[in-house]
Order: sequence, then C-alpha cells, then structure tokens
Amino acid sequence: MKLKTSVVLSVMMFLQYYVWGSWYVTMGTFMTKVLNATGIQIGAAYSALAIATMISPFFVGMIADRFFAAQRVMGILHIIGAILLFMASKITTNSAFYWVIMLYSLAYMPTIALSNSVAFRQMSDPGKQFPLVRVFGTVGWVISGFMIALFGIEQTPGTFTMAALISAGLGFYSFFLPDTPPQAKSPSSARSVMGVDAFVLFRDKPYLIFFIAAIFVCIPLSFYFGFANLFLNQAGMQNAAGKMVMGQISEALFILAIPFLFNRIGVKNMVLIGMTAWLARYLCFAFGDMGPNVWMLYTGIILHGVCYDFFFVTGYMYTEKKSNERIKSASQGLFTFVTYGLGMFIGTWFSGFTTAYYTVEGVYQWRSIWMVPAYIAVAVLILFIFFFKEKREIGIAK
Repeated sequence: MKLKTSVVLSVMMFLQYYVWGSWYVTMGTFMTKVLNATGIQIGAAYSALAIATMISPFFVGMIADRFFAAQRVMGILHIIGAILLFMASKITTNSAFYWVIMLYSLAYMPTIALSNSVAFRQMSDPGKQFPLVRVFGTVGWVISGFMIALFGIEQTPGTFTMAALISAGLGFYSFFLPDTPPQAKSPSSARSVMGVDAFVLFRDKPYLIFFIAAIFVCIPLSFYFGFANLFLNQAGMQNAAGKMVMGQISEALFILAIPFLFNRIGVKNMVLIGMTAWLARYLCFAFGDMGPNVWMLYTGIILHGVCYDFFFVTGYMYTEKKSNERIKSASQGLFTFVTYGLGMFIGTWFSGFTTAYYTVEGVYQWRSIWMVPAYIAVAVLILFIFFFKEKREIGIAK
C-alpha cells in the first residue's frame, strides 16, 4: 500500500470515529441538561445504536456489497447523518430526539463496515497494515473529547453541531476515497449475516459459558457509556469529556498487550482480570468524589482499557481460535450481533430503568446506581470461576 493511500485512509478513520466520539459520550448529559430526560429516556436513546447495530449488517451484506461502490454509499450516509445531527441539536422534546437519533444510528452504523471495507480493499497485507490505519480512529475519538473540553460545549447542543460539521466533511471526503466497487455476486442471506452457521460453537461448553457472560457484560458497559459522563459532571468534575479520553488512551495502550498475554495467561485469566477491573471501576465510581477520593474517579476512567480490552478484544480472539475456516466469518458476525447488538440493547434499557429507579425527586442516587453493575460483574466472575473450564489453553499461532 502506497504512503498516499495510507494517509488518505488514516484521515478517513480519524474522521469516522471523531464524529461518533463527538456526541456519544456526552449524549446523556445533554439529554439531562437540555431535554430534562429521565434515566429511561437516556437508556432508550442509547438503545438506538444497538438496534442499528443489529440492522446494519443486513443493509451492508444484502444491498451495499452487491450493488454500490462502498465509498459512495458511505458518503451519502454521512451527509444524511450530518443533516440528522444538525436536527438533533435543535430538538427540544425527548420523543422527537429519540427518533432522530434512531434514524441517525441507522445511517451511521453501516459506515463502520463500509469504512473497513474501503480500507481492506486497498491493502496488500491487512493483518499488518489495518491496525496502523485503524489506530487513527481511536485518535479521532480522543481528539473529539479534547475539542469538546476546549470549546466548552459538553453540556450543550454544540456537541451535535460539531459532529454534524465533521460528518458533512467526511461525507464529501468519502467521494474522493479510493474506488471500492461491489464484489458480492449474490446478496448475503439473513442466515449468514446473523452468523447462524456458528451456532455449532455452542456445543463447546466453555465457549457457551463465555458467550452468555459476554451478553451480561454488555450491561456494565452500557452503564459506563450512557451515564459516566453525566455522573462525573454532577460530581463536579470540570471538562469531564476531556478527562474521559484517558479511558480511550488506556484502551489503545492495553490492546498492545493483549496478543502477548493471550498466549501466556490464557483466556480464563484474562477474562477474570477484565471482570475484576469492571468491579473495581464501579466501586471507584460508587465511593469516589471530588474531595479526598478524587483518585477513585480517575481510576474508574483509566480502567476502561482493562475492562474493554480484556473482555471484548479477548472475546474476538477467543472466537477466532475456536472457529474453523468454514465458520470464521459467521462466528465473528454472531459475536458482534449478540454483544454490540442484542447485549447492548438489553444493557441500555436495563441501565436506563436502573437509574430511573434510583432517582429521588430528580436526584440520581449514584452510589446505589453504580453498585448494580458492580454486582453484575461479581456474578460474571463467579460464573467464570466455577463453570468455565477449558480443557486446553488456546493461544495465538506464532
């Protein structure tokens, strides 16, 4: 891959995740401050992205891959997305906001697969080249957090306005990306999109236990994405969105250690470390404050790298190693569909109802709220300790 192409693709990834990071982390805070939303309404808004995650593979696999050049579809969707984000910045009612975010999510989520497709098709060695391009996506997310803090728009509609401007720019930029014509001669079936062929993996008890745990872990993840920024703002942390990028930096750093540790300590120990980190994070949030225990709040943020990488990244690698060549694509599709789709859908609604339950006269009882995902982390820990018994450790081929 030529250096020019690498730069073009890196800019694409930077903008792709800059857009997402611009509004996603702070949406709960915006809804509370501007729309006077309840916990249930915040959870519902975040569930829109999970619904879109379940629907978008059908669009990409059955339509985009067969009939249209990926970069053109991506451009059109981002321009539509820019219009919807601008509309979101002007809305003053929760019901209208929900439907705009739903429509936007349906436009945005397919662009993740499309951007990956554009990148992969230009690479001679995707295994080595893709991570170097994809890392700019994480950089984009981090920079978006810094820009929110710099402009002081964390609790305002300005986050959506900024996201709209970047989305429009990325939409037009997409038309100048390397041509990526459709390759599929026939549309993907619903069976292949949902990864039904990978159901054979459930005959393996360790993987079945892991899979069930993955769904439950999406609940603590939903609490963090949906309510951490709101919590930190209400706790009195200045520029909370800017501080939260430490979690993304942590994620980028810890991911480098995953291949090394995967071979040496095994799947079970990695997941146990990850779940222990989830427990520690929510205990830190439950008992931290902006006084003597402020270190607990920062620890809870920084632990994001261990929480996310040691479970979800490990999960993709574990799924890869458990699958034979015939079902590799199906198994990864199934894991994504069930975690980021079904799991996050359950998690967003559950977190929304939990925060609403622990709201007294409009005041969130944060200690009680954060103890709920802590208890779930304990339950998954117990599940793994007593029921996950891999007959032989699975490592990465060297």
